[in-house]
Amino acid sequence: MRPTLVDSSVILDIATKDPVWLEWSREALASATDEGQVVINPLVYAEVSVRYATMEEVDALLSVFRREPLPYVAGFLAGKCFKAYRARRGKRTSPMPDFYIGAHAAVSKYRLLTRNARDYRRYFPTLELVAPPEH
Repeated sequence: MRPTLVDSSVILDIATKDPVWLEWSREALASATDEGQVVINPLVYAEVSVRYATMEEVDALLSVFRREPLPYVAGFLAGKCFKAYRARRGKRTSPMPDFYIGAHAAVSKYRLLTRNARDYRRYFPTLELVAPPEH
């Protein structure tokens, strides 16, 4: 049973009852939970926490997830992906959370559950993604 790193977009779809993505995100998370552990890292925690006033609220929401630190090797890979992003004329001046999240999943050999698959596919082509079909 392979763990799945869960992107904040999926968690927030469920927490906010997003009218477009709630059903897909809820079903995808349930499937991932049936297939193994679901994991978050400090970056996912930070992205989700923005919507809440207290850590207790965030901790209650995220209680079903295994929490892991970001491995240093993932930080290195995120930096290399960011360098490729800048070479493609990306505008941001520091690595984005998605690079760290994708790198964490890649180096840990986890699947990544996200609904924002485009950049993950571009910068992490070997990463197994659980994502809605692109139109």
